[in-house]
Amino acid sequence: MSGVTTTTAPVQQAFERLLEARRTRVPCAPVRDLLGLEAFADAYAVQTAWVRTRVDAGVPVVGRKIGLTNPAVQAQLGVDSPDYGFLLADMRVPDGGEADSGPLLQPRIEAEIAFVLGADLDMTDPSVDDMRAATDHVRAALEIVDSRIAGWNIRLVDTVADNASAAGFVLGEERVAITGDLGDVVMTMDRHGDRVSEGRGADCLGSPLRAVAWLAKVSAELGSPLRAGDIVLSGALGKVVDVRAGDAFSASFSGIGSVSVSFGAAR
Repeated sequence: MSGVTTTTAPVQQAFERLLEARRTRVPCAPVRDLLGLEAFADAYAVQTAWVRTRVDAGVPVVGRKIGLTNPAVQAQLGVDSPDYGFLLADMRVPDGGEADSGPLLQPRIEAEIAFVLGADLDMTDPSVDDMRAATDHVRAALEIVDSRIAGWNIRLVDTVADNASAAGFVLGEERVAITGDLGDVVMTMDRHGDRVSEGRGADCLGSPLRAVAWLAKVSAELGSPLRAGDIVLSGALGKVVDVRAGDAFSASFSGIGSVSVSFGAAR
């Protein structure tokens, strides 16, 4: 496994199961049967092991994503906290570009606000004001999520181990300085011109700034703080939408801008 060393047999088994799903493009059984429903540290160990294989292969980490910021989704999975994963350079799709459907198993898409940091965030209890000061700009964003777990039959340990279901991301071209807490930002997302999702900044942990401040705190406590230049996807403002081959999506955010992506035919 490219020299990856994990701490326990269940962690290694979960890592190998998810790696095989990525390699074969065939979704696998949940890994909670290996790790246990509350083995969150082990789930993050699986995530870290996979990210290490990508970095060792020459694919750099460019940022992070926050998931489970919507209270309804938290209730569905029986958790009371968000999770996070890593963004890699090869996950990025240009604004208006076409995402490669080949590696995707069962993709979905969601509209988010992306933060691009202008300063390190290594404090262990950052405030919303600290978060605002450390942000160079925000941009409209789309996140492509994809579970390697068959049928999206996931609980928190499954999605954490699977790098928070991260698969791709798109950033809008407009760069906007933060004003306010972004809770009043209005988002709409369309598929082929038909409305499929809408929401507000307040639907993301009360404010996307609060979501990113949470990530900054957790990252600093774990000894891997957010750094200047990092891209952070703050979490969905509206519902997640299934992606079909040939789909085209666009999202608009009041005061921030717009972003779009399409998907090629399935292979």
